[in-house]
Amino acid sequence: MSIESITQANLSQFTGTVNYTRFMGNLLLTDGVMFLAKNGAGWILDIIASVRRLSSIKAEEKEFWTLKVDLDSHTAVITATDGDKGDGPIQLYHQVIDYTDFPLKELKLYVIEEGPYKVVMLPTEY
Repeated sequence: MSIESITQANLSQFTGTVNYTRFMGNLLLTDGVMFLAKNGAGWILDIIASVRRLSSIKAEEKEFWTLKVDLDSHTAVITATDGDKGDGPIQLYHQVIDYTDFPLKELKLYVIEEGPYKVVMLPTEY
């Protein structure tokens, strides 16, 4: 398995989850997110895990993460927002990625509070 396995077609096959895998702290990963991790995109989860203690992230029940990739320059930006609670999405976190081999122009992930855990999932697994 490799980063080239990450395609929209492969990701769209995940429409729910059978297993939850515990990841750093209180994060649980769905099958689709584990697919990303096993195929060379675990660094995205490291970013999500590394900001758990920021007050802007900690306070949210739902986080909406977007990775936007410039495939020509191999750079990216990852952003987390609160979605939209009626006042437009509020940015919770933003980071520039100087280099990535991630093969898609965009990836969206949801992080949803579930009891004491936060579940990281693909939009199709919501």
